[in-house]
Amino acid sequence: MTAPNLSTLWAEVLIDEAAAAGLDRVVIAPGSRSTPLTVAADQHPTLDTETHLDERSAGFYALGIGKRSGSPAALISTSGTAAVNFHPAVVEAQQSRTPLVVLTADRPPELQDSGANQTIDQRDLYGSATRFNRTLPAPDPADRSLRSLRTTVDRALAAAEPPNPGPVHLNVPLRKPLAPVEDSTALRGPLPETGAGKTGRDGPFVRTHAGTVSPSDGAVAELRTLIEQADRGLLVAGPLAPDPARRDALYRLARETGFPLLADPLSNLRFGQELPELVLGGYDGYLGTAGTAAWPDPDLVIRVGASPTSKALRHWLRDAETRQFVIDPAGGWREGTFTATDRIQTSIPALVDALKDVNAAVRSGWTERFHQAEAVHQAAVADVDAPGWEGGVLQQVVAAAPDPATVFVSNSMPVRDLDRYGHPRAADLTVLGNRGASGIDGIASTALGAGSATSDPLIAITGDLAYFHDMNGLLALGRFGLDTTIVLLNNDGGGIFHKLPIADFDPPFERQFRTPHGLDFEATEALYELDFERVDPAEIGTAVAESTTAPGTQVLEVRTDADRSQQLRERLRETVGNRLADRE
Repeated sequence: MTAPNLSTLWAEVLIDEAAAAGLDRVVIAPGSRSTPLTVAADQHPTLDTETHLDERSAGFYALGIGKRSGSPAALISTSGTAAVNFHPAVVEAQQSRTPLVVLTADRPPELQDSGANQTIDQRDLYGSATRFNRTLPAPDPADRSLRSLRTTVDRALAAAEPPNPGPVHLNVPLRKPLAPVEDSTALRGPLPETGAGKTGRDGPFVRTHAGTVSPSDGAVAELRTLIEQADRGLLVAGPLAPDPARRDALYRLARETGFPLLADPLSNLRFGQELPELVLGGYDGYLGTAGTAAWPDPDLVIRVGASPTSKALRHWLRDAETRQFVIDPAGGWREGTFTATDRIQTSIPALVDALKDVNAAVRSGWTERFHQAEAVHQAAVADVDAPGWEGGVLQQVVAAAPDPATVFVSNSMPVRDLDRYGHPRAADLTVLGNRGASGIDGIASTALGAGSATSDPLIAITGDLAYFHDMNGLLALGRFGLDTTIVLLNNDGGGIFHKLPIADFDPPFERQFRTPHGLDFEATEALYELDFERVDPAEIGTAVAESTTAPGTQVLEVRTDADRSQQLRERLRETVGNRLADRE
């Protein structure tokens, strides 16, 4: 079919090539200048499209799709500040290595720097936050230009994928007419067909055949020797995207070495069907306390994933005098205490395969220390009888989550409480969060995007400020027919600030930091057609179990006391430390 005008042709070729390269979902924020892109995506036979009215929420929704599926969704926006509102999601995608494709419509070159309405400089709009970005030339029907367009699209899609997945940006200048109407003034004669420039090729115009990054023989030999000599080896897994092959490889490494595996709640290793006995999750409650002060340092640490959520673990590793290997397929640096001694660029399954039949000789006393500490920590947590305690809420929620399920946890205190109190269990839980940049913006939208990418039940755990921050994102519930369980911890303000030294200074603590809002979130029930229920903290596990089998979305609000919860966290950690010290 011949396109009726040049902008329509350009957009159709771009979208057609993106679909051929593997794109299957597009999130659209409505606008005028992006009309050709929107129409091309909406009419493409293999693409699923969803329209989100708020650009910031749309950005995070697409981000969530990438987090859960491992494949990028595309975002489409019009020009001007609409495109700027994608920036927070782009930053999170860059920091968390989440695939994302951003398509921003722009004014044509002749209108740049002219004072034309809704015209801003969109070149390199997201700066260093993208893996690949191009401002495309103005639409041109020449065969060479169409081949260049297809090649650029294929390069962008490939750059969004592993081994270093992340966001890519194509800025697309378009001229009027924007709607698919006939335009006989631009050129004489008919325009090429949408398939122009493909020269008879099937699939994408340019295929990228990604390889597996393998470790060098020297690195494998040295690491093997160190593992076999280690008395006190340790595996540490920070946040990692869900990947069954990587998960199975790390479980196998834990079994073969006998090293304790300290698994971040976002590592997608703490919860699993084949959970090895060496997976530990309570370390944030006892490392760095009086009970572990006399522990010897590990003599070898192998680290994977991003920096752990646990500050106690990060500082314990920082102060350890030992060899620390960071394993990273992209060759990046994700260790903010700057104490790692070695870096190996390799895929984790490839490294584990290369280390097969390693003859480790870990002293049993080393693993026993961790298991005893875990038992003391869990027993102390079980003894807590404190309604409204936030840590207890997170413990119940993750224990009650169905198998399988996707759990999305907000930043601030929820992810920290999940880290400390979310005990490992043999269940297929995919646990996600926005720990790349660790913001509280876009939490609901990212969670809903993740939920839309799976048939698993979705549980989203959020604080009240994060809920307020992204209420626009709740519009996706009805528009896209999503069923969700949202656990809303409402402590009326910024509870995490109770952990900081400024909490001892009031004023200005209450007014400028904790910032109580006094909002009644029950009003969201009618606005977004969801079921809102206030739940007794002691009953939240039961409420979650019932909600995940019920149709529609339920918001389960739990009223908590931030100050009291922080006091309990501190008292529990001290109790655990003292009990462990008595055993030394």
